[in-house]
Amino acid sequence: MIVPAGSTAACRHAQRILAEQGFTVVDHPTPEATHLLLDVPSFEAPGRLRGGGELSRWLEMLPPGITVIGGNLDCSELAGYPVVDLLRDAQYVAQNAAITAHCALEVAAPLVETTLADGPSLIVGWGRIGKCLAQLLRGLGAEVTVAARKESDRSMLQALGYGALDTNDLRQRLNDFAIVWNTVPQLLVSRDQLPPAPRFVLVELASRSGIDWEQAISARGLPGKYAPASSGKLIAQSIVRILGRD
Repeated sequence: MIVPAGSTAACRHAQRILAEQGFTVVDHPTPEATHLLLDVPSFEAPGRLRGGGELSRWLEMLPPGITVIGGNLDCSELAGYPVVDLLRDAQYVAQNAAITAHCALEVAAPLVETTLADGPSLIVGWGRIGKCLAQLLRGLGAEVTVAARKESDRSMLQALGYGALDTNDLRQRLNDFAIVWNTVPQLLVSRDQLPPAPRFVLVELASRSGIDWEQAISARGLPGKYAPASSGKLIAQSIVRILGRD
């Protein structure tokens, strides 16, 4: 029996799908509950849930040892509780990156005066989101360059037909691109290292800014904002897979 404590549209979609899959989903704490479903990610501050409320209050109302489902669940309140942390599940994280990449295109398209295919793109970082984004942009016919630290990654990028750039050369090349998509959560270019007259659109996808520019477009948490039904479907499918019900 699942008790949902999430506040997002994605969580509501997940509840509906789980109920359709045969799970018992109730709208209030009950002694028969076996799982507590939180948003993904789950917290806006330590112990404080997204949308408000304290995790400790929910735990007080539920059976001891209830399984908590959410994201980024490494917190002191959950010490001793069984958890299903979707942000530590490789399959969930990979599929969420694909949704994020699709949403990023939707965010960026109105910001440029050309189609995404006509403007050269620079993706900073060759992680999950970077890989998904590169594939989507190339599918649109865009010229795609990826900035990566590792020489082995740059060699593979070239073998795959992408442009490759060393992140150490990033600041000198930014104005060569119409759109820069940052996926690296650490500072790579400070404000005083920006070109004197930046001409690019910067879409910031990382949890912390990689390029310090006040005109960056913050695009964090895109799946829940732009594709809540898809995000909720992924949450529900992941729970079904992990809990072992087909």
